[in-house]
Amino acid sequence: MRQPFRLTRRRATLVAALLFFAACAWLTAWREPLPEQRGFVFALMLCVAGAGLCAFARAAFALVLGGGLFLLLRAITVMKQEYLESPLMPADFVYYVRSSLFETLRRYPHIYSVGLAVAVAVPLLLWLAWRGSRPLFAHWRRWPRAALRLGGFAVFALAFWICLLPSGPFARVHARDAWDKMSDDAVLTDFFVNLRDSSVHLPPMADAAIAERDWQATATAAPGGVPAAQYPDIVQVLEESTFDPAPYAHCDVPACHAAMFLPDARTRGHGVLRTHTFGGGTWVSEFASLTGLPQDIFGPGGMYAPYVLAPRMRDSLPLLLKRLGYLTVAVYPTHGDFLNGEDAYKAYGIDRFYGAGELGLDDWEETDAQMFAAAERVYAELDRSGARKPGQPVFLVVLTINEHGPHDDPMNTLPKPFQNLLHGLPADAALNFDTYLSRLHDSDVAMQGLEHAFLDRARPTVLVHFGDHQPSFDSLMPTLRRELPPALAPYRDYLTYYMIKSNVPGPALPAYPMLDIAYLPGLVLQAAGLPLDPYFAAQKALRERCDGRYDDCADKALLASYHAWIFGRLHVFE
Repeated sequence: MRQPFRLTRRRATLVAALLFFAACAWLTAWREPLPEQRGFVFALMLCVAGAGLCAFARAAFALVLGGGLFLLLRAITVMKQEYLESPLMPADFVYYVRSSLFETLRRYPHIYSVGLAVAVAVPLLLWLAWRGSRPLFAHWRRWPRAALRLGGFAVFALAFWICLLPSGPFARVHARDAWDKMSDDAVLTDFFVNLRDSSVHLPPMADAAIAERDWQATATAAPGGVPAAQYPDIVQVLEESTFDPAPYAHCDVPACHAAMFLPDARTRGHGVLRTHTFGGGTWVSEFASLTGLPQDIFGPGGMYAPYVLAPRMRDSLPLLLKRLGYLTVAVYPTHGDFLNGEDAYKAYGIDRFYGAGELGLDDWEETDAQMFAAAERVYAELDRSGARKPGQPVFLVVLTINEHGPHDDPMNTLPKPFQNLLHGLPADAALNFDTYLSRLHDSDVAMQGLEHAFLDRARPTVLVHFGDHQPSFDSLMPTLRRELPPALAPYRDYLTYYMIKSNVPGPALPAYPMLDIAYLPGLVLQAAGLPLDPYFAAQKALRERCDGRYDDCADKALLASYHAWIFGRLHVFE
């Protein structure tokens, strides 16, 4: 009488496990938006279940393990998106656990509660599946059984790896830009695609002896030209999706010549800025403008700088300024949890971070005027609260979002002076450009107000603003004709602007045909007359030798020795 019961229990366990696996597939793979994404995730589920079957030789346990892991991953992704407003990244399991997991759990008790429930439920389900199933191949001899299980595990592991290849059977799910991989609804597809994309590789480097020869002269700090008691405040504004429209062939109206792009008596330096992203990816321009490194030298993983690069930085503009006595502050237009922003800024060296919530603003909807007014309030509060010591200089970083796309607002919603402003363009391109010029006008007026607030005063101040990338105009931007010097034509989709002003006299900054955004922090230090540590002293020398270019520098051997120096000797990134 006992044998039928045991057989029924095993079969019931297997049927229950199959149903559980099917339910997990429905709740995970079939929640991906596109058929190829569903197939991709389901194939990975089968590979994991197959590997589990070979590893543990229990069918029900393997099904529960494979389905449960993907269901758990989906749950974690949804929770992170819901509570932290950012997608789950493979790097989270390294950097988030190490840097901010417990702080996050403290602030979001719902995540803590769900985590406890999962910690109890998952082991219980796995235990029931294990107890209710019988080992497979038990009647086989030891070595053939071991060979079968090991060979099967290798086959499923290889199949899993092949699925993750960008050129493999699911190449279409890999062939998307970084913004899509970090912002669309294909949360599990994006997670697994990013397993490969988030790997970081250091650039080619010369040997230590060559680096020593080339850069030893920069090994000691370079003195500044301003006494410590007169260090200026530095206000640095990243103007999201902002570019100078004057070089565009059809932009021939006064609105194309905004004052914020034109030098005046206070201008110390200005020109064309070479960025390393197009249409999106503001976070990599943040990285470059604060650390002095373009993200693309680190390989595909560099595009995920807030996750995989920021925690490993050991030198940066804010970190150097802190060592010089500055209070470092960031004013941000989104919540700090978006794309790991707050944690990344702390890693860059920011002491105080004010996101949209702390500022009382509606994230993603702020005008430049609102962001600049918030920056002025924050600056004033530093004195009132005592956060700023008497006479202490401040480094204030402001990120705007007014120019963020899309730029296809209905024409009748634009202010009348900007309706049908440009002519000679296709209707869609004209609409995008008119919308941009309308927003640019608002930013231009707001920038004049910011200059008045920080430059029309006695305290020494350096004001920097720059465009982080061009907008895509619904992928129409590359089709628009512009007039550029031949040497800049290959970079036309990666050119914005930079402007550096000061309310104290000083020499003009060096000008370049095209300044790489990675050199911007060094130029800011130079404008402020501050001492340079060995890292920024070496970067200044590279800028001069490469005429403002970075990874486009003509002298590749020099660039390789520079990387050997800053990574191998100075350890600016570990």
